[in-house]
Amino acid sequence: MSDTRVLVLVGSLRADSYNRRLAEAIAEQAPVGTDVVIADGLAEIPFYNEDQDGENAPAAVVKFREQVAAADRLLVVTPEYNGTMPAVINNALDWASRPFGVGAIVGKPLAVVGTAVGQYGGKWAHDDTRRSAKVAGAQVVEDIELSHAYAWGNDPVADVATVEAFVNAVAKLAAYETVA
Repeated sequence: MSDTRVLVLVGSLRADSYNRRLAEAIAEQAPVGTDVVIADGLAEIPFYNEDQDGENAPAAVVKFREQVAAADRLLVVTPEYNGTMPAVINNALDWASRPFGVGAIVGKPLAVVGTAVGQYGGKWAHDDTRRSAKVAGAQVVEDIELSHAYAWGNDPVADVATVEAFVNAVAKLAAYETVA
């Protein structure tokens, strides 16, 4: 049996963001039988424009769609920007959902987790991302919810229990039985 391939979409473009570092820790500590790969090039994908889609799709979009198509599962690891999901995640979902109904995201089990400063830990962004991914055609795994809150100056990646919670979320996603 081959490994379950989990493609991670990181909602922060900053190289040293806590969410990117959590994604890297997840990849390093991936459960046995799970291959965790962080999607690259999200910053190079232009905002969705139907005029640029189809045969005219930019190379970065084609590469991204191939990454999504090759994945068995999708994991979004994202902070919250102004009470909702970052534009980079919304844009990635837009491109992955096209053509509508048959895009690379259709039927893919997807979970949303992340960390953000404040008492809610990005919950609003995570809820919005789940809703958008479901509309885009993903099979959202509703019982995986991890919105980790941290205080300024505290590094959630340095906390072993926090990283373990994120790795456990990936294990649960990898074990998820797809619904036909």
